[in-house]
Formats: sequence, C-alpha cells, structure tokens
Amino acid sequence: MKVNLDLHIHSRYSAATSKKMDLSTIAREAAKKGIRIVATGDCLHSKWMAEVKDLPERDGLFWLEETAFVLTTEVEDSSRVHHLIIVPDISKASELREAFSGRAANLDSDGRPTLRMSPPEIADAALEAGCLIGPSHAFTPWTGMYAHYPSLGECYKDRSDQIPYVELGLSADSDYADRISELEERTFLSNSDAHSPWPNKLGREFNQMEMTDLCFEDLRKAILREGGCGPTLNVGFYPDEGKYNRTACTRCYRFYSPEEMRDRKGRCECGGLIKLGVKDRVETLADKNGPVHPDHRPPYLHLIPLAEIVAMALGVKSVYSAKVQKTWNELIKGRSEIEVLVEADLSKLEGEERVIDAIQAFRSKDVVVEPGGGGKYGRVTLPGRQNATKNDDQRSLFDF
Repeated sequence: MKVNLDLHIHSRYSAATSKKMDLSTIAREAAKKGIRIVATGDCLHSKWMAEVKDLPERDGLFWLEETAFVLTTEVEDSSRVHHLIIVPDISKASELREAFSGRAANLDSDGRPTLRMSPPEIADAALEAGCLIGPSHAFTPWTGMYAHYPSLGECYKDRSDQIPYVELGLSADSDYADRISELEERTFLSNSDAHSPWPNKLGREFNQMEMTDLCFEDLRKAILREGGCGPTLNVGFYPDEGKYNRTACTRCYRFYSPEEMRDRKGRCECGGLIKLGVKDRVETLADKNGPVHPDHRPPYLHLIPLAEIVAMALGVKSVYSAKVQKTWNELIKGRSEIEVLVEADLSKLEGEERVIDAIQAFRSKDVVVEPGGGGKYGRVTLPGRQNATKNDDQRSLFDF
C-alpha cells in the first residue's frame, strides 16, 4: 500500500513554534492533509515524550485515531548543521537522550537541542541506539550540511556509509541532488519541517512510500528500499521559490553570478552582503552536467499547498481568508487534500473552474516560477496571472 509520510516537524516545545502543535491538533490536521504517518519531532524533550507515551503504541508507531506518529528528533551540532534522527521506540529515545544529556546545556530548553558534538559523534550515538540518521534540509544555506561541508564523507567521516537518507528540504529537489554522485544510493526525503499544524504548513512537502504494514519496521525498510518497500513519490516546492535560491544581495536583492560575487568580495554596490544561492552552491558540488536519476529514484512532483493554489486562482492574498477556507473545505469534502492535489479525477471534482484549472496547471507544470534570492522568496504564478503564492513581505518563523 502507498502511504503518505511527513517525517520532520516540531512540537510546541521547539522555539518559534505554534502553541497548537499538540498531538490532537497535529493528528486531526494530518488526516485532513492525507498524511498517514507523521513525525513526533522533539522526542528528546521530556514533557513532549510524556504526552507521546500516553498514546497507544503498536509496532513502533503511536496512534491517535487514524494518524500514526513515529518518534523523531532534529538536533544541531557544534557547527550549526542540523541532523534528522528517526527513532524506533521509547527505550531508544531514552538511550539517545542519555547519550546527549552531557553534551547539551539543557535538553528540555528547546525541542530541537544544540549539542556540543560533531556530526560523527552524533551519528555514533544515533546508530548505536538503532536509529536512522541523515542531514536535515541538506542544501539550506545556513544550517544545511552542504553549507558547511563539501560531501557526506567530510561531514560524517567513517559513518558516512551508514547514512541512508538525505532530506532535501525546501531549497532543493531531486534534480538538484542527483547531480552529485555520492547521493546516488541515498533515499531522498521531502518533509515539511512544519512549525504550525495547518495544512498549508504540515505536509507542504511529503513522501509517498510503498509499505506492507503500518509499522516502524516497514518504515525502516521503505527508507532503506528493502523487502519490496520504498519511496514511490517525493512532493515539494519548486526550489526556485526559496529565498536563497539565487546568489543575491541580502539588502537590495540584486542577483549576481558567483564570479561577480567573488570579484566584489561578497559586497553589493549598495553595501549589502551577497549570499551565495543554493542553485550556485549545487554547481560547485556537482560532478554531473545535469541530473542523472538512478533507477530507484521516484518522481518528484512540484506542488504548493492547496490553500495557496486556491488563493492564487481566486486572486485572494491570504490563505486564511473566509473565501479561501470555504473553497478549501468544499474541495476536500469526503477526501484528503493530497487526494485532491495528486490523485483525484479533476473532471469529476466539484468546485470553481478557475481553481480546478489551477490544480491542473501544477500537475502539468504549466506555471511560471520567478526565483528568489538574498532572503526574498521567489514567486509562482499561473500563466498570464500576477497573483503570487508568496507575499512580498518577509515572513516569521511561525510560517515554517
């Protein structure tokens, strides 16, 4: 069976996270989205784990109505690089907490703790506890692995062969990552890293995987592509939408080539700092002229949340407006958001024609993408339309 999963979110115990990131709200909104297995996030935090432990557990997953939770945590190492750890059970989470307890100021001060540890040390602890580990949002300019290291080997040293996955993050897709030979055998994860539970955040990027049963062992097999289990689809944003996609000034947002950035010693003519973009960073890392997808790599579908598509089609600025929410609720009646976006026969879908046409435009990649850079988000528009899916105003961490 095909299962939709979002394997990286945060609880309300993480910094700059919505107070509504509680188990009941996450479970309810994940079901609306169509996410069957969702990460707990923050499984090193004692108060959060006390709540998780109250849920019925079955084969390594924790259940709240029809939503299954898998134990996960994200940690920051001594170089500010982030790592995503997927944990098989409560005892292993406790073991991991014990291993990290002397290397963090306070594991209960933030759901995503900062550790005084190197990537190999973190990998050692995770692997010895029977967990899966890989870099979070690997291409993100500030806290992604490739912002600090040129390769997995440089990051994880002798543990690099035991890193089964790389989380692409909002900054990259399979086309970016499959220009790097060392990633050929790694599974790519596309997760939301959500800080709020609403469907335009939770599951905004997700994975679809073939699994036999809803259990941790089949999730592990799917990530490792064993026993007939494995990824069947990655879904996420166009990388160009990212606010650091192109090399650009962080003050006036003027685009530069890497050569111009070097010649100007990283300073724009306005005096602002020029930040190397993800697209250009990939060029420096790539050892292939273009993406070469291995046979095991599933398709990557570029989508944005349904509420943003509705707002774009209707010409409404806010996804939280009454008009957008009414249309969104009508579209998902009797089905999930993912079914509407990915699977539904659009000719049989009831709703405003311009909204249905907009969904079809994303399915057929008939959209216009204006790249972002320097801290300013890119925009996606429908052909002949000026309505952006992202506001020009810079957003807060709550939007993540």
